[in-house]
Amino acid sequence: MKRIIISLAALCIAAAAFAQHPQNPQRPPQNPQQHQQQPQQGPKTMKAAPQQPNLQTGPKAQKPSLKKVYDENIDPLKQIDQAVSQAKREGKFVICQLGGNWCPWCLKFADFISKDREISKLLKESFVYIHVNYNPKQALSKDRATVERSQKLLKRLNNAGRFGYPVFVILNGKGKVIHIQDSSFLEEGESYDRAKVLRFFKNWTPAATTKL
Repeated sequence: MKRIIISLAALCIAAAAFAQHPQNPQRPPQNPQQHQQQPQQGPKTMKAAPQQPNLQTGPKAQKPSLKKVYDENIDPLKQIDQAVSQAKREGKFVICQLGGNWCPWCLKFADFISKDREISKLLKESFVYIHVNYNPKQALSKDRATVERSQKLLKRLNNAGRFGYPVFVILNGKGKVIHIQDSSFLEEGESYDRAKVLRFFKNWTPAATTKL
């Protein structure tokens, strides 16, 4: 009888414990949003810098071409003789700027002096200034007559082409070569030095040379 009472008491205790601690407790419902898979973000991209407006609306400006000052259709020897005759009558010297339209530095010098009032005035008062056309390729021509004319011209000007182009040859009223000027000594950067050019011309006027 005691065993039955003890067994019943044990069963009551077990039932009470089971009621307080169930074996499979239900988990509280979770927020369904917590189970939603977050979208994967791709690699960050750099934001492109805003493009600068293109201020150039027209075609690129081109440098004006230099004026061609050499007459390729005349006889340079006759040109020199006529200049000497004029210089003798007017009491001046002759300046032969030897070169050609093929020579950028020759055209640069012609443009340089034409835009300077003081230089232009000095040249007009003291010199007969001529552009004597010559191309070094003439000496290599297969035409014998062309080669001979080239040689005569250089001989007339004391082989001035050895200094390069342009080269300046000064003749007196008798047609004699009295000075040859290497133009490289007158250059400055991509142009010519005004002070050097003026000094060259002033030192070889008829008035300057008669003082020697």
